[in-house]
Parts: sequence; structure tokens; C-alpha cells
Amino acid sequence: MLELRAITAGYDRKSPSVRDASLTIAPGESVGLLGPSGCGKSTLAKVAALLHRPDAGTLTLDGTRVHRWRHRAPKAQRTAVGVVFQQPRLSADPRLPLVDLIAEPLRANGREPAVADLAASVGLTPDLLTRRPHEVSDGQLQRACLARALSLRPRWLICDEMTAMLDASTTASLVGAVEEYRAATGAGLLAVGHDRVLLGRWCDRTVHWDEVTGEG
Repeated sequence: MLELRAITAGYDRKSPSVRDASLTIAPGESVGLLGPSGCGKSTLAKVAALLHRPDAGTLTLDGTRVHRWRHRAPKAQRTAVGVVFQQPRLSADPRLPLVDLIAEPLRANGREPAVADLAASVGLTPDLLTRRPHEVSDGQLQRACLARALSLRPRWLICDEMTAMLDASTTASLVGAVEEYRAATGAGLLAVGHDRVLLGRWCDRTVHWDEVTGEG
């Protein structure tokens, strides 16, 4: 279970972007979080991904309460969550070819990279792996970022506006890759977005931001 309880978080304690937000995702469940731009969805997603420490509230992951965040979080908790952000060019090192971008988490955890299989699972062809981010399209780079997120076989996947900048064909392909991974592993999913139709088709259930914060 991934449980967010009474989370208050932001980058200004006097005016947090998230106030008293609660959300629960069961193992294997896919939940869509729907809300307008700027409401605080991405901040909550970063809390769920152990990338941002909340000012108040609790995050419980697989029955264990999270006490440390980012690189200080225990390895078992850090590697349990994979995350894909909206803008791949902001989350990819421009100096790295795609093959090294995908392999980063594996090497950091002392594992042998199996990049070819990961790349194929997200629709990346071998000729793209030697290219750097500026040499590929946004869609191709986002495929690499998804492969990176899946590389450690996380039990939880957080997709924060993963397809917001992409065309319909690439969107369908990436969603399909996520669902194939979930079917094979039983991973839970939090899909953040503002496209009600996409989340409705993709997820088991969709909750609106007002429901999460109790403001509705």
C-alpha cells in the first residue's frame, strides 16, 4: 500500500502548495489524480516518490512509514518507486547518450545494465541508444526516461504528466508500455494529469484534486 495522509508540502512554508492532502493506492491498482495546472499535483507526486519532504503528514510505503527523503531514504524504499516527469529534457543529463541515461539507476545500485531489453520494452530502437538528448525527439527521450524509471523494477510507478507534451501515437505507446510492465509485475500506479479522458481510460479510478485535499 502507498498511503499519503494529511500531507502539507511546498517550497514556501508560509504558503504551501499542498494542504492536508490524503490519497491511498493499493498494490496493483492504477489511480489517476486529476486537477488543473498549478494546483499542487506535482508537489504531491514528488512527496510520493520520496523526492520532497513534506512539512506535515505521513507517507507509508508497503507498510513502513517513510522518515527520510531523497538520497537519505533507505535503498529499499528509494528503489521501490519509479518516477517519470512531464519534461524529459529537464530530467535527463544532456551529456549522456540514451544507453547511459537508461543504465544510470542500475549502475548506481551495482547491477548489470540490460539496456537493450529495457529500450525495446518502451519502443526505442537500437540506433537511438547512442544518441544524446539533443539528437532525439521529445517522445524518444521520454521513452528513455520511462525505461530508466522501470530499470530497477519498482513496485510503484508515478507518472507526473508523462504524456502532456506528446502526440497521441506516442502517448498511446507509452501508456501501453506502462500497462505491460504493470501486468507483468503487479506494480501500483499514480498517474497525475489534467486530461480527464486519458486518465479515465488508463486508470482503475480517478480522483479529483478537491477530493484529495477535502476542498470540494
